[in-house]
Amino acid sequence: MTVTKRRRMVGAVGGLLAAGAGLGLGELAAGLAGGTSPVVGVATHLVDLAPGPAKDWAVKNLGTADKPILIGVVLLAVTVFALLAGAIGASIPRVAVVMTVFLGLLAILAAATGRTLAANHFVQVLPGIITLLVATAGIVWVQRSLNLNPFGGGRRRKTAATEGSNQLAQGKLQGDAPAGFDRRGFLVSALALGAAGVGGLVGSRLLPDAVSEATRMGIKIPTPASRALGVPAGVSADVAGVSRFMTPNKQFYRVDTLLTVPKIDPRNWELRVHGMVDHELRLNLADLLGRRLIERDITLTCVSNEVGGPYVGNARWIGVPIADILREAGVQAGADAVRSTSVDGLTIGTPLQALTDGRDAIFAVAMNGEPLPFEHGFPVRMVVPGLYGYVSATKWVVDVEVTRFEDFSAYWTDRGWSVEAPIKTSSRIDVPKGFARIKAGPAVAAGVAWAQHRGIEKVEVQVDDGPWQPATLAAEDTIDTWRQWTFRWNATPGNHKLTVRATDADGYVQTADRVAPRPNGSSGLHNTVVMVE
Repeated sequence: MTVTKRRRMVGAVGGLLAAGAGLGLGELAAGLAGGTSPVVGVATHLVDLAPGPAKDWAVKNLGTADKPILIGVVLLAVTVFALLAGAIGASIPRVAVVMTVFLGLLAILAAATGRTLAANHFVQVLPGIITLLVATAGIVWVQRSLNLNPFGGGRRRKTAATEGSNQLAQGKLQGDAPAGFDRRGFLVSALALGAAGVGGLVGSRLLPDAVSEATRMGIKIPTPASRALGVPAGVSADVAGVSRFMTPNKQFYRVDTLLTVPKIDPRNWELRVHGMVDHELRLNLADLLGRRLIERDITLTCVSNEVGGPYVGNARWIGVPIADILREAGVQAGADAVRSTSVDGLTIGTPLQALTDGRDAIFAVAMNGEPLPFEHGFPVRMVVPGLYGYVSATKWVVDVEVTRFEDFSAYWTDRGWSVEAPIKTSSRIDVPKGFARIKAGPAVAAGVAWAQHRGIEKVEVQVDDGPWQPATLAAEDTIDTWRQWTFRWNATPGNHKLTVRATDADGYVQTADRVAPRPNGSSGLHNTVVMVE
């Protein structure tokens, strides 16, 4: 059978419409039933399977844009695949069906084997099943309008009605349509598939959230039994451009592996505490809120933060001391770790000592005066001062197992990161920005330094290759928060490099040796170049 270019183009468009209809209705099913979105499921698998250097590159260069970019890449790949399947199907119809079935099976496999937020496995894979069925039926429908029989090979036998319809269509088109092409049938299938795809996608976006913002804000956080002390006067450097001492929730960094933010119904949330304990506990949100709450200011830092990077923020948290819960459960001898699990199945390993040594490690329920935002772990997350988030700050936490490090490995340690990771003493220049132009004469530099659970004792600044000079430290809130600093200097014309270093309360001077974040946090001195005019 001779296949014209136009026929292949029609087949390609049909393949795209069939895949689009499957994905659109699959997305709608995910929104209605709570299963795994076909696109998000595949993209999440790519995140989990990506080699460490690829993840590091994405966090460093794309930041929070990595998630929409990845979804866009998946959609682009599906588009190309569907166009190719449809074009091939114009001459070998069975191949188009097989390729479309493969696409649907990929969505099902990603849902069945990936991390899930669904209530059960059938609901988890249901959107993928719908994608498979609709896309396969769609490509068969398109091929029949091309007078092809995907189950018999080649063209299908024409009935008298089909022959008459084709002759009529060809007469109206005056020979413009590809041979054996049922224009009317194709238009009907194209419109139906296009409407299904667009309608499903739009409908999935218009569905109300299962848990609304009003539900989140409706959670009443009891007054903590132990309140945070008032923030001391003078904790903020009086310099424009320096990070705010308390990071607003909307500006607080977010680094995690989820492409969509979980919205957990607080009425259904439960925390299971088990493992090497005398008494297994199951706590709902009311149980947790009914226990002793404490309020603390704590700075969090992501291990992916490069030297001078933005993945650090300070907030006021309210929560239940993790040590209280572990004491109630009764930790057994020999345990040295806690394996916590997020609602999507991601696991994190935390040293038991860090949860029981007196530091303010909490199951947090509130952040900066309101219930936890969805993107920061609502309804409950872990906050542990002094440890990088990947070994402590489990968001959307639902399971805590007291265990031993030798008996398990967590998500990030399986991917080459260290088992234990205390936050390294670090500092950053916020002002002036790199390559800023400033006037000669009196000038100011300012920024932040952090060494959680140790505290910052001193910050120094070096101008070019000159001696280290002391910066002026702002007041300290607690040893678990960052500390701001200012440095005043006489700027002379020309280009100058400013470098900062911090010394923590243990006497450790920040190292100049530059190390990448992997495997346990970056190190090195932050610097910036300014042009003095």
